[in-house]
Amino acid sequence: MTTAFATEAVDGDARTGTLTTAHGPVRTPAFMPVGTHATVKALHPDEVLATGVDILLCNAYHLALRPGIDLIERAGGLHAFMGWDHPILTDSGGYQLVSLAEVATVDDDGAIFVSPYDGSRLRVTPEDAVGYQARLGADVLMCLDHPVAYGTAAEIAREATERTHRWAERCRAAHPGDGWLLFGIAQGGFDAVARRESARFVSGLDFDGVAIGGLAVGEPVETMLAMTEASVAELAADRARYFMGLGTDSELLAAIALGLDMFDCVVPTRLARNGTALTPGGRLSLRNAAAREDLGPIDPGCPCVACTGFTRAYLRHLFQSGEILAHRLVSLHNITHLARLMDGARSAIRDGRFAEFRAERDGRLLATPR
Repeated sequence: MTTAFATEAVDGDARTGTLTTAHGPVRTPAFMPVGTHATVKALHPDEVLATGVDILLCNAYHLALRPGIDLIERAGGLHAFMGWDHPILTDSGGYQLVSLAEVATVDDDGAIFVSPYDGSRLRVTPEDAVGYQARLGADVLMCLDHPVAYGTAAEIAREATERTHRWAERCRAAHPGDGWLLFGIAQGGFDAVARRESARFVSGLDFDGVAIGGLAVGEPVETMLAMTEASVAELAADRARYFMGLGTDSELLAAIALGLDMFDCVVPTRLARNGTALTPGGRLSLRNAAAREDLGPIDPGCPCVACTGFTRAYLRHLFQSGEILAHRLVSLHNITHLARLMDGARSAIRDGRFAEFRAERDGRLLATPR
């Protein structure tokens, strides 16, 4: 398998590079906004591109249920369907085995999901998961895996990890070939030894990249970072490394320091819809009374349309009035904020000053009252 990832600079364990896809390069470290239903909520694709991100994440499980793989395929694939002619990574649906555990069942052959929309059943095998994503036309396809919730008994976590390994082998055999990248997913629950063993096994299957899954699901941050460190130590240096489901400044920088390259999370857009903006000093609630007469921008150093054109007072007014423009503007700001964080990390790694960059950013978070 041709290596699609190239490292350009390393500073400690942190690294910057490029993932080459059929729809263009992805600069790493990279944050991927989540467009579960083939859209980043409330935003036009051109607006998302203007924030500085290179790649989006969509969810093949949800898209298979609604509007259906057949329709998207007839529309010319996911890129044409959603108007985004840039890289797309699709999640296989494995995470839904945790988030929708009450309507999902698992056996060694695959998983059965009950649609939250109409109650219909969808059976997905590892081969199906790869095939659905390939038919969607995604650039980066994810293996079907079996994560577990924090607090799951060790024996159950072990069985899920072994199932993930068997499914990874089947997904690897179903790789659709040139034009698609296929990432494996390492699991291991919340045991460092199991994490290392899983990462070693999945990395040995020669995927285009490997994700660390099943973390950031409610465990303490210290546990998350310990499991991440155990996992990444066993991952191949010449392949992209993806941490699934991470989106806060300090945790992203900690993961980059450990050698991770790609991240996704719903945090920036979900917070935006709730009236919270991300800033270098921490989270800012625009619904608070303190913003009522504040005629400054969210972040004076941010080039986004929310910061260059509007005040905190105006944004609070929009939220108080129930105007959808509030969601749009703060979503654009929050995604821009994380894209700028990634750009700053890339520059710092190239300049050999990532530790200083991380310390300065973390210091601003600690120094600013919440």
